[in-house]
Amino acid sequence: MREELIAPCGMNCNVCAAYQALTHDLRDKGVRIPYCPGCRPRKKSCAFLKKKCDLIGKDRVKYCYECSTFPCDRLVTLDRRYRERYRMSEIENLERIRDEGMRAFLKSEEKKWACPRCGGIKSCHNGLCFDCDLRVLKDKKKVYRWDDGED
Repeated sequence: MREELIAPCGMNCNVCAAYQALTHDLRDKGVRIPYCPGCRPRKKSCAFLKKKCDLIGKDRVKYCYECSTFPCDRLVTLDRRYRERYRMSEIENLERIRDEGMRAFLKSEEKKWACPRCGGIKSCHNGLCFDCDLRVLKDKKKVYRWDDGED
């Protein structure tokens, strides 16, 4: 897990399906899914909140927890969607980074999202390892959904 792939909003781009698609070159393997190098590497700071937050948009904070209004309404809405659909919480991520430090956060994320078969990283958007579950991913109608009915 790379620190520069943690967005200001707390999104861990390491486990994002679009980032995983890029790093696994899924288009060449027949899977149609958008590619993204991560919010910070593509100089977007935060794909979710940048356009609506002057502090992020003007690089005045590195992470949303540095803001006096943390968590703001926009982050709460984003967090709710991610907790309900993708089994992660941007707010919890940010609180862990703030309270425990980045190194501890990344270490716990490695364990949480590790593929039990190959040790690779599963996507938060569908729970799949893009190495081991390529066939499953190719057959999915909705690549940004978990299949166990809990999305």
